[in-house]
Amino acid sequence: MTAPDAVLRQVAPASLTDAETSAIRELLRAAFQFDGEGFTDDDWEHAAGGTHFLLEQAGAVVAYASVMLRELQADGRPLRTGYVEAVATRPDVQSRGHGTTIVRAVNEHIRGAFELGALSTGIPAFYRRLGWEPWLGPTAVRTPRGLVPTPEDDGGIMILATPSTPTIDLHGALSCEWRRGDVW
Repeated sequence: MTAPDAVLRQVAPASLTDAETSAIRELLRAAFQFDGEGFTDDDWEHAAGGTHFLLEQAGAVVAYASVMLRELQADGRPLRTGYVEAVATRPDVQSRGHGTTIVRAVNEHIRGAFELGALSTGIPAFYRRLGWEPWLGPTAVRTPRGLVPTPEDDGGIMILATPSTPTIDLHGALSCEWRRGDVW
């Protein structure tokens, strides 16, 4: 359970100080150091322009997430999507509810501002208990050459319905725009 002295802040990109940016990047490097390639500069670019969520305790950032505006297309229908990036808790304080606290704040933000929430994860059970559901259909990326399937991401994309989510077929095709690094 998150400590009562923890402070959750929602911060616009331009409002992050250099010290906060450094602390966030250090937290992300530590949290993702065992995930194969770690947390890359491309990963930071994917998160940097979004709405930042910081959970601080005793003046230090202990958990973090970002929500970026992306256009996903469900069966070709464009959806204004809050795409969740870089969810992490500092390794020495994991399993204390900090990640849950951050994701609940992210969920509230997405439900109030977007048609859909989406993210890519290797730990779907964590998000499922917080209201997310798996995308069951094929995934792809939209490129200048057309739609390119991303079968390696099938089964790892989750969505969060919002009050403005239209009727969508979870077994249909879901695509994202191309970006450098991990497209999802």
